[in-house]
Amino acid sequence: MAGLWDQEQSVLHPPSLRNPLIHRLLIAAAKATEGLDSDPVPFVLQTSLDDFYVSYELNAYTAAAAEMPQLYSRLHQHIQDQFNKAGVEIMSPHYSALRDGNTTAVPPVNLPKGYKAPGFRVQRFEETRGRPGLKG
Repeated sequence: MAGLWDQEQSVLHPPSLRNPLIHRLLIAAAKATEGLDSDPVPFVLQTSLDDFYVSYELNAYTAAAAEMPQLYSRLHQHIQDQFNKAGVEIMSPHYSALRDGNTTAVPPVNLPKGYKAPGFRVQRFEETRGRPGLKG
């Protein structure tokens, strides 16, 4: 058994998602990755709370240290697959706000049947007058 191998994966998710879901998805990805050992069991550490995202570190063991590039590639694909199947977007602080914002980046094949992106909520200037916290 080689030493501890870790793969840090930053994931941005809405507050409605709980850490156990993120942990389960990352661990499932590690368990699905050929070449990573099942014992000791892979585990996840939450390494930081940053301005726009939470950082997680996925830790797993391997006896195939010479295959690290292939292991990383397979693991990354499994992480994407697990998150997409669960409908969780993997984001980064570099993801630009130029997107629609209502439409998810999860592939359409992984969205619920009949999914429609919610529309933007727009208020006319006149509707904001006299409301606390809004200038008008």
